[in-house]
Amino acid sequence: MNLHITLAPLISLIAGVLILLMPRLLNFIVAIYLIAIGVIGIFGIRY
Repeated sequence: MNLHITLAPLISLIAGVLILLMPRLLNFIVAIYLIAIGVIGIFGIRY
């Protein structure tokens, strides 16, 4: 069985968990998430 994980959903999952654990960092986590997704979109990073 092969499991293919793409980068964007993995980043979303990590950001969601961090927001649940540390709600005070919401703005910081959202900013990093948006930057990461933007970089992935521009450069087309895929695994």
